Amino acid sequence: MIVDSHQHFWKYDPVVHEWINGDMSVIRKDFLPEDLLHVFQQNNIEGCVAVQADQSEKETDFLIGLANTNPFIKAVVGWVDLRAENIKERLAHYKQYPVVKGFRHILQGEDLSFMLQPDFLRGIAALQEFGFTYDVLIFPKHLSSAIELVKQFPEQPFVIDHMAKPFIKDGLIDDWKKGMRTLAQFPNVYCKISGMVTEAGWKNWKREDFTPYLDVVTESFGVNRLMYGSDWPVCLVAASYEKVLGLVKNYFSSFSPGEREAVFGGNASRFYGLL
Repeated sequence: MIVDSHQHFWKYDPVVHEWINGDMSVIRKDFLPEDLLHVFQQNNIEGCVAVQADQSEKETDFLIGLANTNPFIKAVVGWVDLRAENIKERLAHYKQYPVVKGFRHILQGEDLSFMLQPDFLRGIAALQEFGFTYDVLIFPKHLSSAIELVKQFPEQPFVIDHMAKPFIKDGLIDDWKKGMRTLAQFPNVYCKISGMVTEAGWKNWKREDFTPYLDVVTESFGVNRLMYGSDWPVCLVAASYEKVLGLVKNYFSSFSPGEREAVFGGNASRFYGLL
């Protein structure tokens, strides 16, 4: 069983999706379940976790609606204002939708202190109270803040999206490696093997470019806290779905069947409590 732990859907809007710049024109269009289902059937993917791409409750509701009519969407990671005074009320609202497993804020666009401010920390505490997961989307510069965040919530399930976006294109690894090793010391923190190709040279990456970074996360987190994710359709700016999947399959080809099953589905199922 393969579960894609990280992908997106959207109805393209140039304002809402302003982050899709001219260099990413290939994804300046709608991407909906019917577009992904064919890809999944070709690659024997059983299901996926749909992750927010816009910071609004409208986005969360949009993903819930898609999941209701597309059973292969096994989970939704939505958005809610974690800093809101009524955060518990909003989480209680979303708790009525079993497909909603967690939430994410696009921390990579915030300053380093954002995730450590009292109102944000209050929101994370509420997630823990309601049994939701939290996806941590950051750049390497945020790693020290992320370490301080997870340190305060030893019972809260966290997952690091896209391996914290290391500078694969430039071959920079040392500071990122140190931060990831520290994060991995917290047993409630998982890591998604996703988003690699868009951190490399889009047109000229090679398989071996990713090996040092995959070595770090595998040695640090172990095979029981890693999960495969495609980051489709964002990945399409640098690689096809098949190439993204192939990179991860190739790396883990020498691992045992049980270890591969964990990375490609078991860990995501356990982390998100998939139905």
